[in-house]
Amino acid sequence: MKKAVSAEPEDLGPANSTPEYWADACRHLTKKDRVMKRLIPQFGDACLQSRGDAFSTLARSIVGQQISVKAAQSVWHKFVALPRKMTPANVLKLKVDDMRAAGLSARKVEYLVDLSIHFDAGTVHVKDWAAMDDEAIIEELVAIRGIGRWTAEMFLIFYLRRPNVLPLDDVGLIAGISKSYFSGEAVSRSDAREVAAAWAPYCSVATWYIWRSLDPLPVLGAEPT
Repeated sequence: MKKAVSAEPEDLGPANSTPEYWADACRHLTKKDRVMKRLIPQFGDACLQSRGDAFSTLARSIVGQQISVKAAQSVWHKFVALPRKMTPANVLKLKVDDMRAAGLSARKVEYLVDLSIHFDAGTVHVKDWAAMDDEAIIEELVAIRGIGRWTAEMFLIFYLRRPNVLPLDDVGLIAGISKSYFSGEAVSRSDAREVAAAWAPYCSVATWYIWRSLDPLPVLGAEPT
C-alpha cells in the first residue's frame, strides 16, 4: 500500500502559480460530473501547488518513503543541510556515513545516489519533458531505483502539473471514488476508469478534488521500499 505524505511539501521553495488549465478544468468537470459539481465549490480558489526543482522534488519523495510525515520532514531537514546546495553533483560527493547519520536507511542512500547519477549524467531529459508525453516521462523516471509508476504519476501531477493523469494505484483516489460514487462499496480499477471517463482531459484535477474530499490537505505517497 502506498504511504501518504504531504503533496505540497514545505522547504522546497515558494509555490508556483495556479495551473493555466485549472479554470477550464473546473468548468468542464462541473458540467460533466455530478460529484464534481458538488465538490469543486466547497474548496473555493484552492488548487494544486508545485514547489522546488525536479531533482529536489524526487529526492524528497524518496526520503519520505515508508515513514511518517513528521519523520520525513526531520530527515529531509538533516539531509538538505549536508551539501552546500541540493544538486545531483553535490549529493554524489556526500559520504555514505553522513547520509546515514541524517536518518537515511542504506537503501534510501542507494536510491538517492542512483537518482543523482541519472540527473548528473543527463539520462533524464528534464529540458525535453515539456515536449514529451506522460508515458515517456514515466518510462524515464521508473528507470531510477526507488521510483515506481505511482511516484512518477504523482510527480507528473504535482511537479509537472500535467492535467490528465489518473493514478489508479493511489489508495486515496480509490477510497474517494468509493465514498463519493459508490456509497462506500468496494471499487475496482475498472470502476474507477468508468467514473474517470467523464473527467478527461482533466483527470489530474478531478483526482485532486477527490483527495480534498477525504482530507483538507491533498496527499502524495511514496513507493514502498
